[in-house]
Amino acid sequence: MEYGLNVFCGIDWAEAHHDIALVDDKGTLLARRRISDDAAGYRILLDLLAECGDSPEQPIPVAIETSRGLLVSAIRTGKRQVFSINPLAAARYRDRHSVSRKKSDPGDALVLANILRTDMYAHRPLPADSELAQAIAVLARAQQDAVWNKQQLVNQVRSLLREYFPGALEAFQAKQFGLARADARAVLTSAPTPTRAAGLSLAQLRSALKRAGRQRGIDAEAERLREIFRRDRATQPPAVEAAMGRQLLALIRQLDASCLAAEDLAEAVDASFREHPDAEILLSFPGLGGQLAARVLAEIGDDPNRFADARSLKAYAGSAPVTRASGKKLYVGRRSIKNNRLIAAGFLWAFSALKASPGAHAHYKRRREHGDWHASAQRHLLNRMIGQLYHCLHTRQLFDEQHAFTSSLSAALAEAA
Repeated sequence: MEYGLNVFCGIDWAEAHHDIALVDDKGTLLARRRISDDAAGYRILLDLLAECGDSPEQPIPVAIETSRGLLVSAIRTGKRQVFSINPLAAARYRDRHSVSRKKSDPGDALVLANILRTDMYAHRPLPADSELAQAIAVLARAQQDAVWNKQQLVNQVRSLLREYFPGALEAFQAKQFGLARADARAVLTSAPTPTRAAGLSLAQLRSALKRAGRQRGIDAEAERLREIFRRDRATQPPAVEAAMGRQLLALIRQLDASCLAAEDLAEAVDASFREHPDAEILLSFPGLGGQLAARVLAEIGDDPNRFADARSLKAYAGSAPVTRASGKKLYVGRRSIKNNRLIAAGFLWAFSALKASPGAHAHYKRRREHGDWHASAQRHLLNRMIGQLYHCLHTRQLFDEQHAFTSSLSAALAEAA
């Protein structure tokens, strides 16, 4: 079976099976097949591609509605371009082939193949990131999820304590890390209700603080906690209070596991990130520590050809404004379609840079003086930092404060003088 080089493959992904369709540059259906989601099915797919002219020098491009999984890993071999098509975009293309709006798996595979045939230039292939960058992405995203999950549990604990144990909030919430602190979790485990907390002796409080790993100021902290717990406060009925105490213990156990997972993943992220050749460049930027830099690297990858220019990276991060014009109307505003993980890390980066970089602080201050709100000024600062990051990564240079914020730094120094 001999075909030309202009062959395109579409795969409709499912959990148990996958539908395959291959078309030529005229839209003629060359092959159609359903494979199982296992190694045998993946071999059938690769054999089918080979029959249609696939080779290491001229691999057949593939369109699929997901960017991860074993199937994607199996087809991302050599120089093959794999395009992850958004299901919403694929649904719009489906209307070009059928007016009934009926969905079928074989039909969707054909639609995906035709997307590449007609509009491959308008879609971005999956980046050719290194194996280390992909591993960092897995760990950094998992650590970020663990942090978000920990914060959700902290919010649940806080909400529950407000219902029956306000003394615990007074004791721990004002401190750094609040209810997620190890000593807060240890004390609440020992005394999950106001009644039991009021009955704790100084020795018991000291013991709980030591179990949490505290080494200094134990006696003073135990005195402070006992004084707070023994104040006169409104309470729930005994049975209700006991039930809420059991609920609190369940949440504390989940919070303990979440804190442990976040710490373990943070260590793994730091160890992997330090091995990457881009780590030194990323860490040279003000406001970027190990964890935050790893999150940035996880989202932008290390494929040097992924972004055509700095503007593409800024648009991907969501820091660059979007302009829409229709008739006499012109709209300039923030992007709603962006990499949400990257913009979340970016706002933390920009906020940290305000104290670490005089030029960044001067740039932010100037934007505020021009009328920007805090978020807008912070986004504008992030936009500039991402442009500098693109430049440094492509020229293999470390961040230079003098070159990055020449005008801002001069203004800051003049104001200080």
